[in-house]
Amino acid sequence: MKALLEQVREGAVTPDAALDQIKTLPFEDLGFAKVDHHRAVRVGVPEVIFGPGKTAENFAEIFTRLAARGNNVLATRVSSEQVSAARARFSAAEHNPLARTLVLRQKDEKLGKGTIGIVSAGTSDIPVAEEAAVTAEIMGNDITRVFDVGVAGLHRLLAHSEELRQARVLVVCAGMEGALPSVVGGLVGVPVIAVPTSVGYGAAFGGIAALLGMINSCASNVSVVNIDNGFGAAFVASLINRL
Repeated sequence: MKALLEQVREGAVTPDAALDQIKTLPFEDLGFAKVDHHRAVRVGVPEVIFGPGKTAENFAEIFTRLAARGNNVLATRVSSEQVSAARARFSAAEHNPLARTLVLRQKDEKLGKGTIGIVSAGTSDIPVAEEAAVTAEIMGNDITRVFDVGVAGLHRLLAHSEELRQARVLVVCAGMEGALPSVVGGLVGVPVIAVPTSVGYGAAFGGIAALLGMINSCASNVSVVNIDNGFGAAFVASLINRL
């Protein structure tokens, strides 16, 4: 609102055009979706699009309305059809097929005070870790990736001890028994956000075993998000990194 008023004062935006924008400042009703343009003001981050369940046409329209406000746009768990529909309108949008994200960069701003470390136990956990990495980057953070350092070979993790200690907050993704966040938590003095992944054999129960193991961590600096929720972990890590 302040930026809009400044533009009116400078003559860059007419009062009538400003009025049109004000009408949709809280949210914009598209019929099939109510696009929350006010979220960046409330929580410091624009609305993020969750791909599943949306038609390609509806996805592209939501993407377009968010982009029109000049903010960076992030969509997660996108399908190839959704990517094609959005990129037909925004050729500069970046698709990360491993993370299943689509990003439109319209601002280059650093909001984090330090580095967020993104850690994966195995290469099978990298898709979830990459979702976290993309999210943290587009939210204005410097990140470092430390991948494939699970507890089956602790020497691999210890080789990155200095990188882990330099991070201001860590996101640690692990499947199987979910032990890695506890180990990392015991090595560093910063918040560790644990992400259980759905990687594992039958008794892993699609990530439930890792989730329970992380919730019961004896490392007091470990908190846990939902199974495969790299986005949610990075979102919280980004807010911590701004404090």
